Amino acid sequence: MAGNLNERERTILRSIIYNFIQTATPVGSRYISRSEGLGLSAATVRNVMSDLEYLGYINHPHTSAGRIPTDKGYRFYVDSLMDLEDLSAREQSSIQLQIHASADPDEILKETSRLLGTISHQLGVISTPRVSSGVFEKLELVSISSSRIMVIISIGSGLVKTIMMEVHSEVPKSKLDEVSRQLNERLSGLSLKQIRRTFADRVRDMQNEETGLIRIFVDSVDKVFDESRSKEKVHIAGTQSLLTQPEFSNAENFRGIIELLENEDIIVHILEKKDSGEGNISISIGSENRDEKLRELSVVTSKYTAGEVSGTVGIIGAKRMDYSKMVPLVDFMAKTISALFRT
Repeated sequence: MAGNLNERERTILRSIIYNFIQTATPVGSRYISRSEGLGLSAATVRNVMSDLEYLGYINHPHTSAGRIPTDKGYRFYVDSLMDLEDLSAREQSSIQLQIHASADPDEILKETSRLLGTISHQLGVISTPRVSSGVFEKLELVSISSSRIMVIISIGSGLVKTIMMEVHSEVPKSKLDEVSRQLNERLSGLSLKQIRRTFADRVRDMQNEETGLIRIFVDSVDKVFDESRSKEKVHIAGTQSLLTQPEFSNAENFRGIIELLENEDIIVHILEKKDSGEGNISISIGSENRDEKLRELSVVTSKYTAGEVSGTVGIIGAKRMDYSKMVPLVDFMAKTISALFRT
């Protein structure tokens, strides 16, 4: 059992993980005995390391005499040994200043991912809010051509979703405004999920109106009011920083990151599953991730809220990431975005 590690074993495990995080180099018993002020001989440290390896917390790669943490070792470190390093007041102020410089909700999320990638040297990722539970505010219809209309849907907290619809013939502006007005009266205050489920019943008496717009809406309701149709579902930044990490000099690991970045749906799926509740941090390490492309990576996330809707913000990176700094960083970012969307 993890909880059965004695104080000496815990101290040496913490030292191995801390030094490996800093250097990316396997940690030897002689180094620990000399540098940690433990008052233990290299032989004693070596015996403890053998016990930790037997228990599955560390292993030694190839023929190296040094040890590196296993996924189990990282998990024990994160749960029981890690001392969090909160961001300084200056760092917090700088982050807030840069995020607050953006007024558009999408730009705020894009800037957040950029800052996460820059500060962490990992992938900074943030999903756009899952708007299915967001409250519908209003809908506008704008004629683009004789055969196309743009539908602009405003959802709580300043979120906007647009979609193009094909029409059979040009619709006068007065008719567009009238249909918009009637739909807004009937849909205001509902979530997109509720609208998709009940739309046909709510407009049943309007389905024969002369423009045919309502019939098109009924036929396209899943497309128009589907939250997955938003322009961008995830913002990702920091690829270059991540690829400079020693782990990714390995061709297989490098290829895995590139494949991950080429399939953003995987990242969207990862973030959608990390519904940890606002203010709670979720950490998954290596083999704890089900997707094969994440077996050499860790994911640190937290939920943020934008009014009635929510999204996920986090870091995807090397298992050797400095969790003591990454956890407070992700936590602060989530709280900053939530606070900004509340104002």
